[in-house]
Amino acid sequence: MGTITSRRSKSGAMRHTAQIRLKRDGQITHTESQTFGSAAAAKEWLRRREAELDGQRSRGEAVGKRMTVGEMVAWYESRERKDEPWGRTKRADLARLKLGILADKRADRLTAADFIAYIDGRRDQGAGPSTAGNDIIWLRQVFKAITINLRVPAPLPQLEEASAYLWQEGTVGKPKKRERRLKLPHGDFKGEEVIILEYMDDRRGPIPMGEITRFAIATARRDDEITRLLWADIDRANRTALLRDVKHPRKKKGNNKTFRMTEEAWAIIDRTPVTLIHHADGTITEDPRIFPYNSKSISSAFTRGMKVLGIKDLHLHDLRHEATSRLFERGYDIHEVAQFTLHESWATLKRYTHLSPAHVPERPATVRQLRGLLNDRD
Repeated sequence: MGTITSRRSKSGAMRHTAQIRLKRDGQITHTESQTFGSAAAAKEWLRRREAELDGQRSRGEAVGKRMTVGEMVAWYESRERKDEPWGRTKRADLARLKLGILADKRADRLTAADFIAYIDGRRDQGAGPSTAGNDIIWLRQVFKAITINLRVPAPLPQLEEASAYLWQEGTVGKPKKRERRLKLPHGDFKGEEVIILEYMDDRRGPIPMGEITRFAIATARRDDEITRLLWADIDRANRTALLRDVKHPRKKKGNNKTFRMTEEAWAIIDRTPVTLIHHADGTITEDPRIFPYNSKSISSAFTRGMKVLGIKDLHLHDLRHEATSRLFERGYDIHEVAQFTLHESWATLKRYTHLSPAHVPERPATVRQLRGLLNDRD
């Protein structure tokens, strides 16, 4: 079942690699190896591991290496491709799993009850149904990758059993679709847009939050998209701009899309100065980005501002919803709005059509309709 291969390293020392391969029906189902400085140590490791594997088979356990959840997550993280980087939410969720209460537990010993207790704990800590459900999604991906690539036993059946129960109980679920819009003026109330912009314009700091807030409302762009826009990618003649690496569930790197901008957005760009970069050697260059700021800093500044103003349940991402709804209120159809917002699915875009009755545009009758009315009168 095991072999030892000896070879001389570049330094001249002998190295002895002990390797174990398990096969079933001619297919390799498990492999592992260790390298030692002496042949005796390699033989001892091989003897011990073969005895452990025989013991696992005699007990009816799946044969192979055992890993903790933390080790599995760390291995999975190492597979992230540089040309297709993960989103910050996935990275943060995996980092939390790697350090959470499941991290030091051997994965093959976990039961459905263990996963249920873990999710219950996440909910007790304040995580919502969708956030807690994400942990199940990432654990499922990690376990599948481990099983396929390393042939290491993973508790996929137990995780699925727990997931079905948690969904049935409502402990985990899909995220609620947010429909938050800016509150309109009424009576002595200026309206949230005016209040927010006045505060952001008066706010001191390196980030022009007033202009960025206006730009978000005018373009339906996310915070990280705003900070990636380049001067070289705007097309004034066609009133469009190129957005690089647009968010996509499967493809992000290289997913470049052209989107149209409103006159309000162009007005903001026209009055935005080019940022100069002063280098240590005394040279000065122009920053290629239109809004060269950290997207996390923008999001944090907006959140702090809402707390100061006492505006509840308004997130920076809600401005994308606001901007999209305003495009419908201006009379654009779904396929036209998609050219501004870059939504892939028109079905998804439908949920943004929360029009105010007063904003539904009056459309003139077509020639065919007018002829029909005249014929009816005759």
